[in-house]
Amino acid sequence: MPQRSPLPLPDVIVSEVGPRDGLQSIKQIMPTADKIAWVHALAAAGIPEIEVGSFVSPKLLPQMADTAEVVAATVAIPKVAVLVLVPNLKGAERAFAAGAQRVTVPVSASLSHSLANINRTPDDAVMEVARICALRDQLAVDTKHPKRGVEVGISTAFGCTLEGVINEDTVIALAIALARTGADSIGLSDTTGMGNPAQVKRLFRRLRIELGEKAGGAHFHNTRGQGLANVVAALDVGVTTFDASQGGLGGCPYAPGASGNIVTEDLVFMLEAMGLHTGIKMDQLLIARQILIAALPGEPLYGHIPTAGLPRGFRSARASAAS
Repeated sequence: MPQRSPLPLPDVIVSEVGPRDGLQSIKQIMPTADKIAWVHALAAAGIPEIEVGSFVSPKLLPQMADTAEVVAATVAIPKVAVLVLVPNLKGAERAFAAGAQRVTVPVSASLSHSLANINRTPDDAVMEVARICALRDQLAVDTKHPKRGVEVGISTAFGCTLEGVINEDTVIALAIALARTGADSIGLSDTTGMGNPAQVKRLFRRLRIELGEKAGGAHFHNTRGQGLANVVAALDVGVTTFDASQGGLGGCPYAPGASGNIVTEDLVFMLEAMGLHTGIKMDQLLIARQILIAALPGEPLYGHIPTAGLPRGFRSARASAAS
C-alpha cells in the first residue's frame, strides 16, 4: 500500500469488537459499569468504531443482556461509531430503538454453522437482511433522520470447523446476493481461524471486483497463528478496515474450536510500524486494557505488545511523518 501524507482520517480503520465478540466467548459476565468505562477508554485511545454488544436472547448469551444500556451510555461519544450485532429483524428493531448507529448482521457461508448460529439457512438469512434494510429505510422516512448503517459479515468465509472447506464460489455468490438487499457493505469473517494469506488475497480480491465500494472489511481470528499475516495479505489487495479484540478475546459459541480474534494492541502496533496511520494512541490503548484486566479477574488475555512492550524508539506513523 503506498505511503501517504498524514490525513485527518486514518489510512486504516481498526474496529474494536471486544465488547461483543470478546465478552460473548467467556463465562464471566462483565459488570455494565465496567463495560461502559472500557468503551469510553477505547474511544479515548482513538478507536473509531466499537461494537459494544449484540441484541440476542439473554437466555442464549447472558453476557449481552445489558446491550441497550451500554448503547445508551456510549452512543453520544464524539467521533466514535457505535455498532451492535443483530442476528435478525427483531434484534435490528431493538438496536435501532436503542440508538445504535450501525448494525452488523452475521450470515454464514456454511449451512451447518448457519443453522447452529442463527437457526436459518444462508438463503433465509439473506432474506432477513433484506427485511432489516427495509426497516432501516422506513425508519429514515418516518423519523427524517439519516439512515442507519447495515453491514454484513460473511461468517466461515475461509472455512468451517463443522463442514471443512467452503467453496469460494459459494462465498462470492452469497456476497453478491447480500449486496442486492441494500446492505451498505459486505465483509468476510474468518470465524474459525482457518484462513491463510494466499486464500485471503484471492477471496478479498474477488470480493472487491464483484462488489466494488460495497466490499467491506476483514474479521480475522488468530486460532492458528495466521491473523496478522492475513491482515498484511488483505492490505495488499486494498482492504482498509479490520476488526480486532483487545486482549485477543473472542470466539463463536456455535463454531467448535473458534478461539480468539487478532489482538487489537498487536494489530495497531504492526500497522503503525508499517507507516500506516490508525489514529490510535498506543499508550492509552494499554490503559484501556487495565480496565479489562480489573473487570475480568483471572481471565486469560493475550498480546505480544502488552507483554514485551513497545520497542525502543518506536514512533507512530503520524509522528514519524510529521518530523
